[in-house]
Amino acid sequence: MSLLDIDVREKAFGSTIVLNDIQLSLRKGEAAVLLGPSGCGKSTLLRIAAGLDRQFYGKVTVNTSQPESGASAPPIAFVFQEPRLMPWLTVAQNIGYAGGPRFNAARVHRLIDDVGLTGNADTLPKALSGGMAQRVAIARALYTEPRILLLDEPFSAVDAFTRMKLQDLVLKLVEQRGISFLLVTHDIDEALYLGDRIYMMGVRAGGIQHDLPVDVSRPRDRRDARLAVHKNDVLTALQAAHVI
Repeated sequence: MSLLDIDVREKAFGSTIVLNDIQLSLRKGEAAVLLGPSGCGKSTLLRIAAGLDRQFYGKVTVNTSQPESGASAPPIAFVFQEPRLMPWLTVAQNIGYAGGPRFNAARVHRLIDDVGLTGNADTLPKALSGGMAQRVAIARALYTEPRILLLDEPFSAVDAFTRMKLQDLVLKLVEQRGISFLLVTHDIDEALYLGDRIYMMGVRAGGIQHDLPVDVSRPRDRRDARLAVHKNDVLTALQAAHVI
């Protein structure tokens, strides 16, 4: 069953068209990736999917029932490129802030443990490393118990080793909670390791150039030769789309 259907006929900034004739879906339990070069409209498309940008021609349909946490809880959560933590709030307060006045301390502390930050509930953001801050941002997104997680290059600001740890963390957390996710990246290896399906975008306003399934079972091994074969397919498609 499709949880999210995105149909963008046209999105423009002024006279410049940035997205044109794009249709994609996110199915239940699926990990989908938007892969493409900088400036091709990936983040804009993700913001449209999240309802953060409504100035476009087309339609976004969310086919999820409201989670048990309450009718006011949104079915979609968003993780940005940077953590966007409030510097005057503690780790626990930043996570629970997503729930507004309905602060659930037990849920907050479970999430702190789940993202590997046990003992840091009262820590302020200034005392966190970049990787720790992004773990807080991931926990904040999960606080509302969403059905769909949208991630906009959430690992791009950390070092390579922290990036791999955060990738594995996200995979573990979404699997435990039955969450589907749509990730934006320009990293081919990341797309192949995380995604069940890769939507490859071309140059600006080029739309979806290829829809590539990644038929490698989970848990995946980064050294798996099948991922290397898929990487060759992706590189070939990127060349055909004049991205590289």
